[in-house]
Amino acid sequence: MNIDYDGKFFRGRSNSPGGEVGSTTVFQYHQTGNRLWGSYAGGEVVEGHLLGTVADDGSLEFCYHHLNEAGRVMAGRCNSTPARVADGQLVLQENWQWFTGDASAGYSEVEEIDATELNEEFNGLT
Repeated sequence: MNIDYDGKFFRGRSNSPGGEVGSTTVFQYHQTGNRLWGSYAGGEVVEGHLLGTVADDGSLEFCYHHLNEAGRVMAGRCNSTPARVADGQLVLQENWQWFTGDASAGYSEVEEIDATELNEEFNGLT
C-alpha cells in the first residue's frame, strides 16, 4: 500500500492495557522519502515524539518517547501496518513494546482524522 504520511493526523482508536495512548491522543506525522517523524499529545500524554522509517508497503517502524501526566518519561518501539477499513478510512494496526516502565508489549490502533476535527488543545500539532 503506497501511502504518503506527510501531514496526516491520527487519533487513538484502541489500545492494550498498559498503553498510554487513548481516544483523546492525537498524532501528526511528517514524511520525507522513507523517513518518518511526528509529534503527539492528549489523554495521558503531555507531549511525545516519534522517529522512524516507512517501508515500500506503507508499514512503519519507529521509536517513540513521551512525557506522561504522572511526570514520567516513557519510551518504546512500534511496528505499524496500514489497513483500510470498510468505509475506506486508513487505520494503523500497531504492535508496540516499552523500553521503560514494565517493558510490556501490546497492540493498538490509530485512525486517520481530518485536521478540521482537531480542537484548540491540539493547535500546537498543526
